[in-house]
Amino acid sequence: MKNYIQPGNNITVAAPAGGVTSGQLVVIGSLIGVASTTQAAGANVEIATSGVYELPKVAADAIVAGDKLYWDAGQAKLTKTAGTGSKPLVGVAVKAAGAGAATVYCKLGVHGLTGPA
Repeated sequence: MKNYIQPGNNITVAAPAGGVTSGQLVVIGSLIGVASTTQAAGANVEIATSGVYELPKVAADAIVAGDKLYWDAGQAKLTKTAGTGSKPLVGVAVKAAGAGAATVYCKLGVHGLTGPA
């Protein structure tokens, strides 16, 4: 195919305001991935758009494997509570993470969709 670009597992983007740290979730509109390196704002950074990553979660959430995980921009953490606007769907939990846990294993998945209000 002459119009094929790449598999899309890794995408190079400009690091958002404030820069990024290696392993940090990066949300640019509907494009979601995990930063492979630490970069200053505006610098090129490669983000992985597939795979399973340990990411910060809202401590109050008791998550079970299979729960959908959304990005809560206000807290800069994953949550199982769907919402609109600033809560895009990031992926799905692959392992339970009880209330009080600071992180959850997330399989990156369908990006940019928001949950019901």
